[in-house]
Amino acid sequence: MHTSLTDPPPTGTATDPTQATAEEEELEDQKEAITHLGHELRALVEATVRTAASPDTLHRVADGVRAITSQLTGRQRSRAEIPEVDDFPTGTRIYSPVTGAGSPLAPPVQVTPTADGLVGHCTLGIAHEGPPGYGHGGMSAMLLDELMGRACAAAGTPGLTVSLQMRYHRPVPLETPLRILARVTGTDDSKIFVSGSITTQTDPDANLVTADGIFIAPDPHRTRTLFPGLQAKR
Repeated sequence: MHTSLTDPPPTGTATDPTQATAEEEELEDQKEAITHLGHELRALVEATVRTAASPDTLHRVADGVRAITSQLTGRQRSRAEIPEVDDFPTGTRIYSPVTGAGSPLAPPVQVTPTADGLVGHCTLGIAHEGPPGYGHGGMSAMLLDELMGRACAAAGTPGLTVSLQMRYHRPVPLETPLRILARVTGTDDSKIFVSGSITTQTDPDANLVTADGIFIAPDPHRTRTLFPGLQAKR
């Protein structure tokens, strides 16, 4: 069961423990399989953007990938549908392009709580390259937007990005363990103010990128309009 961004958690719901356990095990199996596929797809993406293979090899691999893609048959989820394996809006998003273990696009960032916010750790690969040897500036913005949004949820005030002011101090190196910090700095009615930064793990005092953001908690009507999939999962 999932709730909206503004609904209180349900209470007094009776469930069959046996059925609940079976459903939980099925979801865990699904998450494990998605994570396994995501890991292999990230390896494929990284190999694809690094390879200097011959045209014949690339054509042969492309044909093989097409054959693999054709095996992913069955129902496809719709644009607004929330995957059953997700805990939206406050928990795991398994296909997130930033933190999702099932996403071939994600680094993926591993997030843990701190005393006053969240810290994320990841390493960008060649697939995330902007200037040669460094991460794309848009990738830095996406990392910070994700962690800052999650910091809002961790503080009990899930919100949507209204503005994100980025400052690029130094290039973000590829294939280098990174540290991403995010914390809520204040609130004003429905507005949530958040700060964030990216450093390397070996030099956490030298900011590579910093950001200040404003997030807003939508009212219940706006939440239902933006996320109709929440209603289907009740």
